[in-house]
Amino acid sequence: MFWAILFQIFLYVGIIVLVAYWLFPLHDNIEKYFQNKVVWITGASSGIGRELAKELARLSPSTRLILSARREGELQTLANELHLNADQCLVLPLDLELQYDCFESKVDLVIERFGRIDVLINNAGISQRSFIRDTAYTVDSRLMNINFLGTITLSKTVLQHFIERQKGHFVVVTSAAGYVGSPLRSTYAAAKHALHGFFDALRLEHVRDHIDVTIVCPGFVRTDISLNAFEGSGLKHGKMDPKTDKGTDPTKCAYDILCGISNREHEIYVGHMASVTIYLRRFFPRLLYHILLHTKST
Repeated sequence: MFWAILFQIFLYVGIIVLVAYWLFPLHDNIEKYFQNKVVWITGASSGIGRELAKELARLSPSTRLILSARREGELQTLANELHLNADQCLVLPLDLELQYDCFESKVDLVIERFGRIDVLINNAGISQRSFIRDTAYTVDSRLMNINFLGTITLSKTVLQHFIERQKGHFVVVTSAAGYVGSPLRSTYAAAKHALHGFFDALRLEHVRDHIDVTIVCPGFVRTDISLNAFEGSGLKHGKMDPKTDKGTDPTKCAYDILCGISNREHEIYVGHMASVTIYLRRFFPRLLYHILLHTKST
């Protein structure tokens, strides 16, 4: 009897979800939410950041984009590929590790061009492939500076603008590693855990300023993240992880992220194994420990 009732509940909920999806396509929500907004994307030269820019240009043509990363040439190529002119796009080179003292001038430049910032998508970051015992202090420091300190410093600079406007939306792309530490990613996971703590606090502190915070936790997404990851010496890993290579298509990942942002979700789990890993950590931590213990980390 219990199982029959449970099955009927799931059946009815499934039907409602399908009907709602058919009647209210998610891309309509994306276009409506991002209409005429000014959106700043860091780490836009590759991976998830690049796909977010491409999907926004496709689904919400009225959105004005600020594209930031270290590689200005890649950003300009992307802007040209999307046929974005100077009224629609600002290519703004940015190094989270080295340019923290220039963030205020960068924010001023964006406001001078577009008059405001509506959404800051903190996507830039770098991963790690090294055991704790083999990781130099300089690598730990760089991982924290890029993934955590650079991100929160830029966000704090934009925060004052959001407070003055009494409106704004922070999006931070962390990782399933923000919930679950795993071998070869110790400091990377620590930085992502730190981002969760910081942005959860920011959300609570500034709810009365009408500032939204969305934390994005990707699992395995098919990007170059492992190719660019630091090894213990600081050199690039330069190898594609098999699980990453078989991960979720980054275009689908970007679409799911934009859906979550437009719905002002507090957290979004996207990419292969993200939801499974996070919910196992939450409800069955011992089971997840044994799974990770017998699973290759690459």
